[in-house]
Amino acid sequence: MEDYVVPAQTRIGHVHLKVSDLKRSLDFYNGLLGFEVVMMYGNDAAFVSGGGYHHHIGLNTWHSKGMPPAPGNAPGLYHVAISYPTKKDLAIIFDRLRKERYPIHGASDHGVSEAIYLEDPDGNGIELYWDRPKEQWPHNKDGSLEMYTRALDLNSLLNEIN
Repeated sequence: MEDYVVPAQTRIGHVHLKVSDLKRSLDFYNGLLGFEVVMMYGNDAAFVSGGGYHHHIGLNTWHSKGMPPAPGNAPGLYHVAISYPTKKDLAIIFDRLRKERYPIHGASDHGVSEAIYLEDPDGNGIELYWDRPKEQWPHNKDGSLEMYTRALDLNSLLNEIN
């Protein structure tokens, strides 16, 4: 059996989430985060994206309408990571969340990226982040990639939009 390595151009195209209340989820993903509604699929599903892509996030209530969030200590999705193109874009969405008093669960500098952590209305973990340019990623003495978790300086982040 030959070894197979996923091509460098491979990417995660979209995520599809089960939600309990479609309107509430659209208020979050469209109204707060700013994703555009591309298509409604009846009254039970919606597809949202940024930049005209067919969909980055699918939302449906097919098997979950009115249900409570999945238990946090069970197998399942840990979080969805939404990548912003620049640090300024991350600062803008953080400022928007801050002004709306939306609960933030964490903010981290990972060396390769800077991230804000929160949950959507159904308790799905969300990471909003931007990647530093690859040439700025930290490396160990042996040349391997070094990732860490340090507190993100939120005041410095907000300075990106001032």
